[in-house]
Amino acid sequence: MRSHEAGALHGQAGDRGPAWLHRPDDVNQLVTHLWSRHAAKSDGVLTVAGESATELAAEHGTPLYVVDEDDFRQRARAFRDAFAEADVFYAGKSFLCVATARWVAQEGLNLDVCTGGELAVALRAEFPPARIAFHGNNKSESELRRAIEVGVGRVVVDSFDEIDRLARLVDELGATVRVMVRVTAGVEAHTHEYISTSHEDQKFGFSIAGGQALEAVRRITSTTGLQLLGLHSHIGSQIFVTDGFEVAARRVLRLHAEIERELGVTLPELDLGGGFGIAYTTQDDPRAPDDLAREITKIVDDECHALDIGVPKLSIEPGRAIAGPSTFTLYTVGTTKEVALDGGASRRYVAVDGGMSDNIRPALYSADYSATLASRLSESPAVLSRVVGKHCESGDVVVKDEYLPADLGPGDLLAVPGTGAYCRSLASNYNHVPRPAVVAVREGEARVIVRRETEDDLLALDVV
Repeated sequence: MRSHEAGALHGQAGDRGPAWLHRPDDVNQLVTHLWSRHAAKSDGVLTVAGESATELAAEHGTPLYVVDEDDFRQRARAFRDAFAEADVFYAGKSFLCVATARWVAQEGLNLDVCTGGELAVALRAEFPPARIAFHGNNKSESELRRAIEVGVGRVVVDSFDEIDRLARLVDELGATVRVMVRVTAGVEAHTHEYISTSHEDQKFGFSIAGGQALEAVRRITSTTGLQLLGLHSHIGSQIFVTDGFEVAARRVLRLHAEIERELGVTLPELDLGGGFGIAYTTQDDPRAPDDLAREITKIVDDECHALDIGVPKLSIEPGRAIAGPSTFTLYTVGTTKEVALDGGASRRYVAVDGGMSDNIRPALYSADYSATLASRLSESPAVLSRVVGKHCESGDVVVKDEYLPADLGPGDLLAVPGTGAYCRSLASNYNHVPRPAVVAVREGEARVIVRRETEDDLLALDVV
């Protein structure tokens, strides 16, 4: 099909949505696998764990991130139990606050942070430092110093400069630091380019093919105070098949065997990262933790047997798969308009009181989302709609294509599922819009775990 001159957003007009999107038989019904376990509809009103969307909006305002706390905890436990012989690190970059750090600790998971700010949140939550892994491609000397001083469990080394920084610090502080070496295995993760992180031409890790990874191991093992745990590989994010993990494991374990053979160094651990996908729309088919554990464990066992090496202890890093489905974002509709398009077609635009400041992913990654009317029952037919934000950008799209009731109008509440990962953590103050609150709901009670920003917060940053 010929591309549209105005760009991909305009290539489908009127009622011609994407092939995977089907007109619903009942516009009020939830597509349950897109929502947290305790989300439901009652007379058209969205509820979560006994709290209604209308009550939440009235008390806390909109936009509002709403977390189903028990769903978050259950997903954390599911990965912990499925990978019972492995270490499970919750990837804090997906969404981290003091409350979620405490949930992760209480459910027996470890925590992965990648900046000094994330480490500060973990420490404020009194997360055990020995269960923290510190990632990042450009950790500063002050960040590394603090990590060493508080006793983080491991530092994932990403560059030769970082090895030099660590060498100076452990010598100065008289410390020992456990490290993993992040390697790029040259794997195509079949996801968006910006969240594919194991191909060679990008910023993360040491190349296996170029010999950098082996040289990094040499430097670490010859540095007093650096204790090498093993190799780390992360192929990307929003991944639904294990093919990429199989290729990555094969290449990383071959390097593992080469290190043992040439350097005489035994590596007790292997971290294969995470990036397990979730269902944002009906086109997505995520894997259950049990299935992922069975397949990934078999891949590692089989490859170690073929290489005649011992099986290292495995680590994984689910973040999105825990936080993502547990949360929805609640918006209030402000305007609707029918826009005339070429050939006599038209498109309905539904504008809400948030947008790219609370969910940049559609603009950044062309990510797709779903939505539902959350505040009432509608008897009107379903109309293909585009949900957009209030920001001064034509790319400020929240949901590119969704069937919503024809009578949707100002004052109605819309809810977008699957916004727990990389929405609040990537939120901004674009157009000086304060960032939304995060409310956790459990057993009929809602509590604020991240407060809403105010205009005073914005003005306090402005030095007069």
